[in-house]
Amino acid sequence: MRVVLPADPVLGTEPQEVVARLWKRRQTETGWVYLVGLPSFRDREDGGVEAAEYRVWVRAPDHVRPVDGVDYDQVVTEKLERSPQAVVREVLGERRPSGWVLAKVRDRGPARSVLHAPDCEEAPQGAPLLDVDRALDAAEHPGTQLCTLCGAAQELTPLLRGFDHITDSAPADS
Repeated sequence: MRVVLPADPVLGTEPQEVVARLWKRRQTETGWVYLVGLPSFRDREDGGVEAAEYRVWVRAPDHVRPVDGVDYDQVVTEKLERSPQAVVREVLGERRPSGWVLAKVRDRGPARSVLHAPDCEEAPQGAPLLDVDRALDAAEHPGTQLCTLCGAAQELTPLLRGFDHITDSAPADS
């Protein structure tokens, strides 16, 4: 890896890159960190100097760059365990905003309002959000229709009528 050493304004130096050995990669909540071994020197007991290595964790990609042509697949890599919420979000997708929006309809037949999910493209912008109880109250009004485009009808109808109208495909006991 190439490690980007910081500039030192006191000494007037610019950032520099040094080739270092990559020992380990670790994924954290805030991103990746790499354990690198930087070449350095240390004093020997006999007064001499010998080559050494200084190991330090650095943040990627801010402080490290790959070396062209080097394969890093064999480096020990510790991935962050995925939370159950992340798995659910991956499978189901992002949740839409909670609540419901009531749109007033003029001159459109018997319906005088339509209940939408807030992210429905037919929902009015800036309309106040209704919680589920207020949305159900509005849905019970004879002049209110439930939008089928955004799924308001599919989500609220079982709450209005109960789940009895949903038929089970299993045979009934005789």
